[in-house]
Amino acid sequence: MEAAVEKKEAEQEEQQLPHARKDDAPAAAEEDEADAEETERRNRDLKAGLHPLRRKLVLWYTRRTPGARSQAYEDNIKKIIDFSTVESFWVCYCHLARPSSLPSPTDLHLFKDGIRPLWEDPANQNGGKWIIRFKKAVSGRFWEDLVLVLVGDQLEYSDDVCGVVLSVRFNEDILSVWNRNASDHQAVMALRDSIKRHLKLPHSYLMEYKPHDASRRDNSSYRNTWLRG
Repeated sequence: MEAAVEKKEAEQEEQQLPHARKDDAPAAAEEDEADAEETERRNRDLKAGLHPLRRKLVLWYTRRTPGARSQAYEDNIKKIIDFSTVESFWVCYCHLARPSSLPSPTDLHLFKDGIRPLWEDPANQNGGKWIIRFKKAVSGRFWEDLVLVLVGDQLEYSDDVCGVVLSVRFNEDILSVWNRNASDHQAVMALRDSIKRHLKLPHSYLMEYKPHDASRRDNSSYRNTWLRG
């Protein structure tokens, strides 16, 4: 009797396994294809005598209108340039306007290729962001440090990081680091500690975290944060 039950359970498991593999196959195939493209890109850059980045990055610009609806905000996001090597990054960055010269309100977004700087993007929708507020006199230095940290792929749980944002506002500038998974508390807190360490952030600065689903509900990027540290 026990042998018959075990045989039946084994047959049920065999029937379920092909379905699990079938469901996982498209996502796995897409991931493998993306990895192959990244490897090909890096090999091509190396042959050209360049220094490839681990990830291709895209710089976006938004000149925001206060009170604009989300669709209008999406329409205002403009791609500036993408780069995949150290050399192309410095060509871009040397011509980039500094925070002190940008009008308010303005956002600069530096994100991994394939991820748009929107709460609703598939890579962002289950994530959130760490937020740091700066006086305008010092924001430029911290923004540059944060950009270099992202370009150098130095943050903890770097595969979970989607991008970084500079938000120029009237009385302050705000830096934020977006990640994929707001429910992974260990990754969220490790990212916070990594940001503090790499930016050499003074203890007087407060970091705040807000999931993107909360931002969608209250239509706010920086109000009503959930976590402070």
